[in-house]
Amino acid sequence: MDTSSAIVIFSVLGSIIIGVTVILIKSIASPKRIDGIKKLIKDGKYQQAEKLAKQIIAKDPRDYIAHYLLGEAYYLDEKYDLAFIEYKLVNQNALFDGQIPEVAFRKHMAELYTRFKQPQEALKEHLLLTKMDPQNADNYYETGKIYEDMNQHGNAMAFYQKAATANKKHSKAHAAMGYLLYRAKQFENAKREIDLAIRINPSQFSNYYYLGRILRESKDYSGALKALEKAQRDPEFRQRALIERGSCYMAVDHIDNAMAEFEHAIKVATSDSNQETLYARYFLAACYEKSRNIDKAIAQWEKIYAKNRSFRDVGAKLQEYKDLQSNDSMKEYLTSSPADFEVICQKAVRALGYEAKKTENKPFGCIVYAAEQKGDNWMSVRQQMALIEFHRVTDPLEDTVVRRVHDNLKNNNCNKGIICTSSSFTPTAIKFAENRPVVLLEKEKLEAILAKAGV
Repeated sequence: MDTSSAIVIFSVLGSIIIGVTVILIKSIASPKRIDGIKKLIKDGKYQQAEKLAKQIIAKDPRDYIAHYLLGEAYYLDEKYDLAFIEYKLVNQNALFDGQIPEVAFRKHMAELYTRFKQPQEALKEHLLLTKMDPQNADNYYETGKIYEDMNQHGNAMAFYQKAATANKKHSKAHAAMGYLLYRAKQFENAKREIDLAIRINPSQFSNYYYLGRILRESKDYSGALKALEKAQRDPEFRQRALIERGSCYMAVDHIDNAMAEFEHAIKVATSDSNQETLYARYFLAACYEKSRNIDKAIAQWEKIYAKNRSFRDVGAKLQEYKDLQSNDSMKEYLTSSPADFEVICQKAVRALGYEAKKTENKPFGCIVYAAEQKGDNWMSVRQQMALIEFHRVTDPLEDTVVRRVHDNLKNNNCNKGIICTSSSFTPTAIKFAENRPVVLLEKEKLEAILAKAGV
């Protein structure tokens, strides 16, 4: 062998030895550096872990263990958008051969899909987790939540039941089933699940909110108020609980208590334009309207209208009451105290050609039993008696009101019925009054009568 050939052979052998040495060094060094990243993450040194993982990836972009750990560091450092990029790369390319903990990875992957509004992908991850870790009730529960958000309530209920089977003390699963049953108006079954959730975890105060709603629907207002009082301990449910408490008080006609709850709900609001705040103002306005404090009701409607012009019937309410500022007689009619309203009704009765004989205050307004005014030939004509009702309402009067008045004529020895309202009458009410001794006077005619009466 000549010298030149020997040199070539030794050069090749040297290159091979150097290459093998480099590979051996890398194979030894890389796991150590990976272990270093893991230790940094464990110690909460996320930024240092990110830096080290990036160095490894720069030398080997296909090191998916490093990509996973970089994503993990980003996730724990709350850099969710960057974590999402790394996790998706791992999900698409990595072989899960034990070096990447797949269950933990899938959980974070599902959370990131949910965070970035990709529910279908999140559902796939959670369904996979129910297969990989079937004893973990949380996997079934999270799957049920996604199905519920998709309005697939049957699937949601099935997975909540699986969660409760896997862990009989899974309070969130029982609460979720209770809420679905409540929405399906199965109040008895709903209450059973919520009660169980509360027994398992009495400090989950959101459950008391749903219990309060169930009890309110069942007309157990006292029980509902107690449950909703506890629900306020959860900051997320405080405002909603106050609104529900106000609704309970409204249902039993405790208007002052209801107003206090709605005012409190507005006070604790974190936003002037969220739905809860608008509903609190809406119900507060309803209380003011019912107690004849129309100016304050209008003030609440105007605040709602400024935030949301299409919120329920607020626009119609403002339109309905817009003439109060210029129409003093109708304003007096709608806002006066019961005693003053009785005087207004008596004046209106005289304007109609009758004299009041008996007056009764009613929740809707006032009933006056009246006799026809005496004319010049009063001695030869028998006085006609009338039953006159005055309604202070905003909704059109139904035919049930007209039927009641008609039925009461004979019982009270009256020849005619007259119904006056600050609103209007439904078509069925108008039809029923035809060819019957009942006169219907809607808002415009009532305004003319009040003007004639000097109100």
